Amino acid sequence: MSDQPSPILDGTLEPDLSGKKLGDYQLMRRLGRGGMADVYLAEQNSLGRQVAIKVLKKRLASDEAYVRRFHNEARAAASLVHANIVQIHEVGRVEGIHFIAQEYVAGQNLKQWLARHGAADTKTAVHIMRQVIAALHRASQQGIIHRDIKPENIMLAATGEVKVADFGLARAVSDGRAVDLTQVGVTLGTPLYMSPEQVEGHPVDPRSDLYSFGVTCYEMLAGRPPFEGESALSVAVKHLKTTPDRLENLRPDLPDGLCRMVHQLLAKRPADRYQTAAELMRELRALHVEGVDDWSGLAEEWDAPELLAMVESRSAATQRLELVMRSQALAARRRQQRLRGALAAIAGLALCVLAGVIGACVRQPADLLTVTQPAIEDKGSAMLQYFYAYELNTDEAWKSVARLYPPQSSPVNQVYAWRATQRLAELYRTQNEPDRAMLLYAELIRSDEPQFQAFGYAGQANLLAQAGKKDEAERKLAAIVPLLAGPLAARRQNLGLLDLLDESLHDQFRELARESSQ
Repeated sequence: MSDQPSPILDGTLEPDLSGKKLGDYQLMRRLGRGGMADVYLAEQNSLGRQVAIKVLKKRLASDEAYVRRFHNEARAAASLVHANIVQIHEVGRVEGIHFIAQEYVAGQNLKQWLARHGAADTKTAVHIMRQVIAALHRASQQGIIHRDIKPENIMLAATGEVKVADFGLARAVSDGRAVDLTQVGVTLGTPLYMSPEQVEGHPVDPRSDLYSFGVTCYEMLAGRPPFEGESALSVAVKHLKTTPDRLENLRPDLPDGLCRMVHQLLAKRPADRYQTAAELMRELRALHVEGVDDWSGLAEEWDAPELLAMVESRSAATQRLELVMRSQALAARRRQQRLRGALAAIAGLALCVLAGVIGACVRQPADLLTVTQPAIEDKGSAMLQYFYAYELNTDEAWKSVARLYPPQSSPVNQVYAWRATQRLAELYRTQNEPDRAMLLYAELIRSDEPQFQAFGYAGQANLLAQAGKKDEAERKLAAIVPLLAGPLAARRQNLGLLDLLDESLHDQFRELARESSQ
């Protein structure tokens, strides 16, 4: 772990355990706070060495299923012994406190380095890339998928070593990741670096980690992530549908081969990416970047078959790729044939219905005039249900988020329920159902989350202004101002409230905010 503090993700205050002893470990000082754990620098008494201790937050420690998975996954990650992976020494529990003892890395993470230095030059980038690739290769050999590769989890030691942190921990939080999705201006790593298959809730394999690594490499070279947005959702959708700007256009000084590698890592379909870390390493090695062309030290990190893969002919690799592409194309053709058959059947059925509709309407008007809505599927988690509702954008789809994943069950469910309520209110507004929208905005105002309260007031202000009730609309706008000056002060610039307000209210809102600051 780095000795640099990390940001507070969840805003809750955990007691400072500095000075406390956890078994063999003396906690010296708190290094940082995260969404799932607080991190401490500690002394391991028996070995006289410094370690990093991650202490699981109380709100997670009370969930037995989560704790069990946390321990199991961490033990699996402990089996990853590699120079470029932060080593896990122990997973334990003392006095009801669950913790992980792991290697302490004196240095900084890649996110901190980029904040200080800006985009990396080619030599620095390749130096970092090849060490991360070695770590991903070792993990894939042992069947472990990181699931949360991002700059914060890439540690840069003062010695020049690069180490990937939190193997296993990312798996432990994959179903309830600690991201503050109530923030419109979310800048946390998880949504920025998710692979398309993660966004869609599909099974993942090591190629998902390669995609997230591609996002990280793009940010390292461009100075910004390939996809940004006002919310976690908007970023997730871009991972599915948007093509990033070409690196060679942003950084003409970069080798074309390096840019091509990064964009191949960012392919939407796993089959179009590099299939293994070894394949990527082979191409990276072929760049011959000045100052990093000595690859002899890597030999001991790779098994004989992988070393052979490094130098095998491109024709063999091309044949394998062609085989993959053919199988994918065949599968696609079969899906298209099935779809055409289904559409033909539907078309025939529609003609039959049309032919008999007049007589049937006379006999059974109520039944035929009833519109059958598609059944709402259960997607397996509140997050995926929200994405599903976003795609359908129907009344029942948005309601299914809270119905299938009760808000009172977990903080994550609560956040998605609020977001779904906000989206449903907006849907009612566009469908010219202001009364229903007004009731939902009132629900947001009654929430205990200031940001959703602000969104509720903004929505009601829009509706009242449209109805010509300018004085009432102004009162709703005025109710937002104390929230911006108080609990939302730290992130008021990222809320995007002006985007939610009708343009006719912009000047009025700015004036109210200006008056309150005087």
